[in-house]
Amino acid sequence: MEKGVPIRSISRSIAALKAINEQGSLTMMEISRASRIPYPTACRIVQTLLFEGLIEQEPSRKRYRATALVQTLAHGFQHRDHLVATARPHILELTREVGWPISIAIRVGRRMMLRDSTHANTALTFENYYPGFTLPILDSASGKLSLAYAAEEEREMLINWIHEAPEVDPEYLRSAVTSLDVEKIRAAGYAVQGRNHFNRTPGKTSSIAVPIFNKGEFEAAMTMVFFVSAMKIDAAIERYLPVLKRHAAAISADLSNAGGRH
Repeated sequence: MEKGVPIRSISRSIAALKAINEQGSLTMMEISRASRIPYPTACRIVQTLLFEGLIEQEPSRKRYRATALVQTLAHGFQHRDHLVATARPHILELTREVGWPISIAIRVGRRMMLRDSTHANTALTFENYYPGFTLPILDSASGKLSLAYAAEEEREMLINWIHEAPEVDPEYLRSAVTSLDVEKIRAAGYAVQGRNHFNRTPGKTSSIAVPIFNKGEFEAAMTMVFFVSAMKIDAAIERYLPVLKRHAAAISADLSNAGGRH
């Protein structure tokens, strides 16, 4: 895989399109703010997206929304539905056993994306999280786990990409990269995030993530989220890590026995 700096104009265009698609309908100023792109640049990007037919201006309003043409961007894409089908009964059983919500996440670009979760199956949660919700890779237990199991060259490339992200504070980034102990995570077989700040309830939850493998290769992260007020990280690790690893191993075995990567 070739290393290099991402093309900023393309990155900004994607950020603008994602903002419009996620919010449903935005003004030009809202597009600029949501995608953290200077207003003049956002105007040029919107004009390009209009020309390509990926967005349209709402009648009688200076707001922009995605068109059905954005669906063509996913044409031919096959998601890891087999992963979800295989993991689902295990995470439901695990949630019944521990009480806390469990999620399955994969890395998509420089973020972690939820593929499934049991937030709707327990009262021990502040919010429901559905497939498609994303988290920063350096600010989530699942993301740290994914980085730890990535090949060294791929990990360096991802960190370089994160350096180019306009929303990342450089000082915080240096601290996050320095504190990422890849060898420790791999040796222990888990990663943690104390006080999740980039979810819908910032600072109120913590997480423990363990790896799911497919034929020996890292496939996804399985994460348990719990209230900060309920217990400290060390206590949660001592109490729940064995059962988390047991269920992750069962999912890994089922994936591997099914054959093939999906």
